[in-house]
Order: sequence, then structure tokens, then C-alpha cells
Amino acid sequence: MATLLSILLAASVAGSVAQSPSGYRSALTHVDSKGGFTKTELLHRAAHRSRLRAATMLSGYSTTSSNSTSRPRLQSGQGEYLMNLAIGTPPVPFVALADTGSDLIWTQCQPCKLCFPQDTPIYNTSASTSFSPEPCSSAMCQSLQSDNNCTLNSQCMYYYDYADGAYSAGVLGRETLTLGTTASAVSASDVAFGCGSDNGGDSFNSTGTVGLSRGPLSLVAQLGFGKFSYCLTDFFLPSLSSPVLFGSLAELEPRGGDTMQTTPLVQNMAYPSWYYISLEGISLGDTRLPIPEQAFQLRNDGTGGMVVDSGTTFTILEGSAFMVVLDHVAEVLGHPAVNSSSFEIPCFPAPSGQRQLPPMPDMVMHFAGGADMRLHRDNYMSFDEEGSSFCLNMLGDDATLSGSVLGNFQQQNIQMLFDITVGQLSFAPADCSIL
Repeated sequence: MATLLSILLAASVAGSVAQSPSGYRSALTHVDSKGGFTKTELLHRAAHRSRLRAATMLSGYSTTSSNSTSRPRLQSGQGEYLMNLAIGTPPVPFVALADTGSDLIWTQCQPCKLCFPQDTPIYNTSASTSFSPEPCSSAMCQSLQSDNNCTLNSQCMYYYDYADGAYSAGVLGRETLTLGTTASAVSASDVAFGCGSDNGGDSFNSTGTVGLSRGPLSLVAQLGFGKFSYCLTDFFLPSLSSPVLFGSLAELEPRGGDTMQTTPLVQNMAYPSWYYISLEGISLGDTRLPIPEQAFQLRNDGTGGMVVDSGTTFTILEGSAFMVVLDHVAEVLGHPAVNSSSFEIPCFPAPSGQRQLPPMPDMVMHFAGGADMRLHRDNYMSFDEEGSSFCLNMLGDDATLSGSVLGNFQQQNIQMLFDITVGQLSFAPADCSIL
């Protein structure tokens, strides 16, 4: 972790920052950006994280209880993309997971009861001139979904318990948050955040989280702009940063003759802050695949449906639908998938001497409202050089899971715009490396 943090914090955060009245721009860095991994290692690591993430996101909502306090149990503390931020006055830099599946913004704070190692000084409220504690009576404190968040001095406490055993606990406060580095840093004041003095577990690959969900505690909600977009660069070039844009800067820029596609965001009352969309079918080339109509339906009990998640790499499909996709990809390649102990994604043996993917038809995901997300070959297939095989970069759920996830591998070079104000997701092809 220390190496990763030192790389991401190599550029110093500005001591004085400019205000932006209408929008913010920042960058996302992939967690494997400087690991020196081979393509095969990148795929294997991503598949493992996707499985872990899906197992906790789609296994059903639950809560734990301690001392009569109901605590929200969230998905895995693992994530895929990191943001470079700073907190306080003067600003103290930290690295946080950028997560569309989480709401709270939190970072580690002194005095630490338990903190993860980090390269930079741990933020201390007493050293900042802009910190203020959040009272128990505030709407922000009440949105923590706990029965008892108050201390004897009426300070608002939080405890976030992640399903894989990680957790963060501390006080809720208000601070100035700085996005970006010296050349383009901007600040937002009076942002509610979790000041974590007790942070445990071994799943986190950062020292904080920036929630980008629809929840009231998320950065998106607190900035008050109502919309944000991101554009993820090539998975196999993890050193490239990916832009994330808020407010007026979040407009789509379709390339060439491409047009913007728009589909409604669906509210799932079991997970009200997550970004659900209605997947109605999948095509491979000109063939609409024979997937049962009910496969992707969001059910009244909150199961089913499809959630858009920046923290999951490979798209997870409902089991029966995944098998249909897998069978048709096998038909195109002329060979069934083979099991492999080193891969959790299905792979197909490549002909002797072939070192790259063959031509493949586009895969199209059909969403409600007539929005079609066209996935070119490299958005759903890859070549495993070490295994000499072609791999379908999607996963199927199992009997313990209850839905589908649109992962970030499928979102490569597609700009995604989440407009919370009007309740819709728009997307268009883009060259994310130059956006």
C-alpha cells in the first residue's frame, strides 16, 4: 500500500485553491496503475476483486447490531479507482476509493485507535482551522441509518461495517475538501465527512472512501450540482488516469457520428443510493440472444435488476443469461470454454500460433428507453498471453447472488453521465485519454 500511496501523492496538493462556481474536475487512478503486472495478472486480480465485490453486493442487504446500534453493512472495501484529494486548512493529502456504490466520504484521523499505514501525515482536526463537528440533530447525522449516533457531548458518531470484515468508525464532521493537485486544484467547503479514528480489516486498498452514490452524504449530493460523469481509459494501460467531472463540466462529448444514449435510473428501495438501470436484452452481432425476459427484472424484494458499479471490473450477469452469452461466444469462436484453476473468467483455447484476438461481432446491451450500449470486441474479450487463450471478460452469478452488475471493463472509453436531478444515465463512446 505504501508504494501505491507514494506514487499517487507524488504531486503536492495546493496550499491555496481556487473556487469553481459551476463544476469540478478530478482524475481517477487505477489501483493496479504502478504494480508492473502482466496482462494475465491484471485479469486475474480483477476477476478476484469482481467476485469478492459481487459476493457482497448481490448477496442481499443485512445489518449487524451492537449496543442497540443498527449499522449499515456495505459491500466490499475493495475498489478499482482512486482519487487524489486533500482535507482541511491547511490541506492534508489522502487517497480515497472513488465508489459509486458508497455514500459516505471518510478518511483516517488522529488520534488513531487503529489506522491503516499511509505515507502522508494522518489528518488531525485540531490542526485544521476549518473543521467543525456535526451535531446529532442534523439531517446528515440522521442519514447515517443508525439508531444511536450520539455521544454524551452530542457529537455525531458513525460506524460503517463492510461485509468482508473491514470497518471505519469515528465522528462525523464538516471540512474543506480539495480535489486535484497544484495545477488544477479546487475546493469545496463545509463538506460532511467521516473522521475515522478506528479503521480495521485488511480489504481496503486506500486510506478512505469518496462516495459517489445517490445518498445524501455522497460527494455528488453535497456538491449540489446534481450530475457527474467519468470516462475510464484502457484497462490494460492502468497508468493512464481517467477523468471524473462534476456539475457543468460533466457534459457528454460524443465522437464522430456517435450519438448520446439515455436510459432512466431505476430506484431500488432496498438499495436507494445505488444506480440501477433496466437491462432488457443482449445482442451479439445481429442476433438478439434468447434470454428470458424476466432474467434482468428488478423484483419487489430488491433482488434482481442491474446496478452500475465503478468498483466492479467485470460485468456480472444473472446465471441463466450469462450461460446464453457464453454459449453464443463459444459458437463464434468454434470451441467451448475450458475450465482453468488460474482464471475465474471463462476462456477459450487459441489456435496454435495465434497471438491476438480474432475478429468478433459487437455485443450490444439493450436498456430501457431504447438506449443501446455497443461493446466492441475489446470491451468484452481479451487475449491471455500466458494461457494462449481468448477470455470473455464477464462473470455469471451463482445461487447465492441476486442480480447483475455493469462493470467498469465494459465501460472502457465510454463516457458515463449520471444525472441525479432528472434521474437518468446517459453514455456515449469517447477517447477517455484525451477528454
